[in-house]
Amino acid sequence: MTEQPRTVQSYIDQTPFWPDGTPTVFIPMTRMQWRIWVLASAGKFFEGLIVFMTGVALPLVVQDFGLTPAGKGLVGAATLAGIMVGATALGGMADTYGRRRMFVVEMAVFALFLCGLAWSPSLPWMLVFLFGVGLALGCDYPTAHMIISESIATKDRGRLVLSAFAFQAVGALVGTGVGYLILANLPEISAWRWMYATAIVPAILVTLARLTISDSGHWLMSQGRQAEAESEVARLLARVPPYPKRIRLSGPATASPSRTGRRVGGWTELFRLPVRRATILAAVPWFLQDLGTYGIGIFTPTIIARSIGHEIGQPHNLTALIERDLLAAKGAALLDTLLIVGIIGAVLLADRVGRIRLQILGFIGCAVGLALAALSVHAAEPTRSFLLFGGFMLFNFMTNIGPNAQTYLLAGEVFPTRIRGKGAGFAASFAKAGAVLTAFLFPVVLADVGMDALLATLIATSLLGAWLTWRFRIETAGVSLEKIGQ
Repeated sequence: MTEQPRTVQSYIDQTPFWPDGTPTVFIPMTRMQWRIWVLASAGKFFEGLIVFMTGVALPLVVQDFGLTPAGKGLVGAATLAGIMVGATALGGMADTYGRRRMFVVEMAVFALFLCGLAWSPSLPWMLVFLFGVGLALGCDYPTAHMIISESIATKDRGRLVLSAFAFQAVGALVGTGVGYLILANLPEISAWRWMYATAIVPAILVTLARLTISDSGHWLMSQGRQAEAESEVARLLARVPPYPKRIRLSGPATASPSRTGRRVGGWTELFRLPVRRATILAAVPWFLQDLGTYGIGIFTPTIIARSIGHEIGQPHNLTALIERDLLAAKGAALLDTLLIVGIIGAVLLADRVGRIRLQILGFIGCAVGLALAALSVHAAEPTRSFLLFGGFMLFNFMTNIGPNAQTYLLAGEVFPTRIRGKGAGFAASFAKAGAVLTAFLFPVVLADVGMDALLATLIATSLLGAWLTWRFRIETAGVSLEKIGQ
C-alpha cells in the first residue's frame, strides 16, 4: 500500500515503532537534529559572551580611550544597536534566502567583525566593529530559533529551543569569567582586546560546521520547492535503521493573496489582523524586558562597585582601576550564575506550565527583585549587601525563568511560516531598541539621578510587561507550528 503524502511537521512528529508494531514512547532525536541544536546554541553562547564580557572590559576601554559617560554609553549600546538592526535587516532575509544560508552568513559576519574589534585602534573603529558584531548576533535571533523549531518534534520544541537559549546565560557567565581571568593574569589596559579575541577561533569553527546542516523543510515547502524539501527532511530524519524509509510531502504551502487583494507574506502583514496580536505579544513585552535585563546585565559590575563603596570616579592609577574591576567582576560572576539556574527552570517548565504563565510570573518576580535592590540604597551593612545581592539574584533568576526566555520562545512560534523570520526579527529588533536605550542612558541616568529613580522605573516597566502579556496572550505550548500558521 502506497503511503499518503504528509506534511513536514507530521513526519518530524512521527513516533517510530518496534518490530512487533508497538509504538515507542518518545521521538528519538537524529544526529542531524542534535547537530542543528548544538550549532544554534553556539550563537546564543556568543551573544552572552560578548555582551556580558563588555561589562568587564568597559572600565579598561574607558581608561584606554578616555571616555565620557556618554562615550561609555555608546560602547555599551553599540552591540545592542547592531542586534536591533540585524534582527530585522538580516533575520528577515531568512524568509527570502532560506534558514540555512542566513545561519551560515551571520556567523561568518560575526567572526569577521570580531577580528576587527580586537584590533580597534580608536573609539570610532571600536563602535563600528561592535555594531557589526551586533548585526550578526541580531540575525541569529530569528534564524537560530527557526532552525531549531522547524526541525524538532512539537512536544519537544519549547524544551530544546530554550535549552539552546540557555547558552546565552552560559556565555554571560563564561564572558565574565574569561574577562576576570585575563585581567588577573594580564593586568594591563590592553587586556580588553584579548578578552574579545578569545572568541575568534571558536566562531570560525562554528561557521564551517553550520555549512553541513540540512535546510528547513517548512521553509522550502512555503517556497513551493517540494522536491528539495523532501530531500532535506530525509537528511534531517536519517536514522539507522532508516525511519521513515521514504519522505512524500503534501502540496506546497505557498503564500496566497489576502481578501483585500494584497500579497501576504510582506512586512505589512505583521501589523494587520489577525497577525497584529502576535506582533504586539512578541515585541512589546520583550522591549520592556530588555530595558531591565541588558541595563542590569552590562552595568552590574559598575552598580556593585558603587553600591559597596568601591566606585572611583577617576582611579588614581592602573592598579586601582584593575583592583576595582576585578572586585566588581567577582560579584557579577556570582550573580550571573542565577541566570543559568533561571533558564534551567524555564527549560523544565515551559511545556508544562506554559509560556504565558511563566512570562507573567517572571515579570512580577523581576519587579520584586528590583524593589529589594532599591531598598538596599537606604540600608546599612550587612543588610545593604544582603538586599542588593539578594535583589539582583532574584531578578536574574526570574528574568530567565520568565520574560527573557519566554519572549524569545514566543517570538519564534506565534507567526506563520511565510513571515516567521520577519515577525521574529521585528520582535527582536523592537526589543533591542529597549536594550540600546537603556545601555546608552544607564550610565548617564545613574550619574545624574541615582539608583533610586533608575530602579523605580525598571520596576514599573516589569509590571507593565506582566499586564501586556496577559492582555495579548497566545499560548503556543504543545501546538504544532503548522497549526499556528493557519
